[in-house]
Amino acid sequence: MTDKLSKDPAATPAGSGPSGTPYEAIKAVPVRHYGRWVSGVVVVALLGWLVYAFSQGNIIWATVGDKLFDPSVLSGLWKTVLISVSAMALGLVLGIVFAVMRLSKNPVTGAVSWLYIWFFRGTPVYVQLLVWFNLALIFEYINLGPIYKDETSQVLTPFMVALLGLGLNEGAYMAEIVRAGIQSVDEGQTEAAHALGMSQTKTMRRIVLPQAMRVIVPPTGNEFINMLKTSSLVSAVQYTELLRASSNIGSTAGAVMEMLFVASIWYLALTSVFSVGQYYLERRFARGSTRNLPPTPWQRVKTNLTTFKRSPEASA
Repeated sequence: MTDKLSKDPAATPAGSGPSGTPYEAIKAVPVRHYGRWVSGVVVVALLGWLVYAFSQGNIIWATVGDKLFDPSVLSGLWKTVLISVSAMALGLVLGIVFAVMRLSKNPVTGAVSWLYIWFFRGTPVYVQLLVWFNLALIFEYINLGPIYKDETSQVLTPFMVALLGLGLNEGAYMAEIVRAGIQSVDEGQTEAAHALGMSQTKTMRRIVLPQAMRVIVPPTGNEFINMLKTSSLVSAVQYTELLRASSNIGSTAGAVMEMLFVASIWYLALTSVFSVGQYYLERRFARGSTRNLPPTPWQRVKTNLTTFKRSPEASA
């Protein structure tokens, strides 16, 4: 009876081998990645050298702190946000319009849309700003007949020049982004909407565009962040945004580099804030397309802290 039990696999105690001897615990030895430590040390050393070099340079860092919240700088900061948001809104509207025109079966609207995209994507935004700024040299008056008539120099203020230059240029890029988003939606969605009696406009507004947003939002966020930085070019058309306001103070006070650092700090702050907003907007439109939403930055921090706290216990 004892021999039968010893030969029966079911009678073998858990954690023991076929002969009844207990298994030895497996000691997992993690692979050592020496290259990671070496590269980490090199990067930290280079970063420390860069910080030391700037700390020893002929820069008055107290001026950077004093001028960071200067009223002129804050006014330029507000104008940067204003022109960026306004130009992006104009570009988004134009992008949707010209994307729909580009996808239209009408050859005239398709050709006009293609020409618009071709011209504004093919010429530098700086050149476009200068063209709008100097438009009064060839058109002294803007004459719309009985509707409106005025001098071009009175209509094309620095803000209007900046808005047209940035907005029209952005519209060309947004048209291609929106077109790609619309084409990413399955054609069966449109056919089903038409079968239910929905018009082309209603189908586009209620069916296609909401689904295309998850493709449109990520590059649109990148375009807006790029717009924040591109807005520095409008200083060439006498619009006093962040860079121009900082440069005016720097040239007057003899602190050119210090004020450039002030402008850089504010540009970094703006792009960081809007990057966070872009992340949560992408996360919102990702609902329904993924099983699990990506964790928020705060959730990632909590996960990393929990893993760090448990690691000593696991090693013990």
